[in-house]
Amino acid sequence: MVATQEMITDSWVRASWEEFLVQAERPEYEQARCYYDNGCMRIETMPVGSGHSQDNTVLAQTVSLYGTVKNIRIKGFTNGSFRKRGVRECQPDLAFYVGADFQIPPKTSQPVDVDQFGAPHLAIEIASTTLNDDLGRKRLLYERLGVQEYWVVDVDAGEVIAFEVFDGGSRQIQESKVLPGLAIATIEEALKRSQTEDDGTLNRWLLETFSGKKEEK
Repeated sequence: MVATQEMITDSWVRASWEEFLVQAERPEYEQARCYYDNGCMRIETMPVGSGHSQDNTVLAQTVSLYGTVKNIRIKGFTNGSFRKRGVRECQPDLAFYVGADFQIPPKTSQPVDVDQFGAPHLAIEIASTTLNDDLGRKRLLYERLGVQEYWVVDVDAGEVIAFEVFDGGSRQIQESKVLPGLAIATIEEALKRSQTEDDGTLNRWLLETFSGKKEEK
């Protein structure tokens, strides 16, 4: 058993599923983000900075508006937990079910049951202090969980590194597959604009871009 006084946070630690559940349910980790995969757990307790929270908002707005304009059925989750019981669990910054066939998970205090509802089609991690882990160990977690697409946002670089997941692996893409026609470059442009534009101005630009209308000067 991983003893309370020996618990190491913000790193991957060998643990059983039962040990993970004990740690994840500790009151002091109520605001932490919890991951479990391949016999290891990671409890993230690092504070979220301004850059992380702003980029999180931009990505949520971008995906939601794209779905609205293109008439794509979407259900989003912010910091939601997704659990394949006994095997793995994750808590991405953003996750989306996309398409005509998914069932909307009910509102409960429990993680979304992946065995019942499937993995989200798109998972997004905003990386301000966790970039290497998001591109490495977590990428493997999401591949094994069964997401169709995984994006990592490098807050410092303003870069979106997007992967299509298939056949047990992943490859980098420049245009979304689950949101057809959405170029990764457009998302990066939105992140750049968000540094100087308020949300209303940015959203109007996104709507004009997605609908094919030129921005009026």
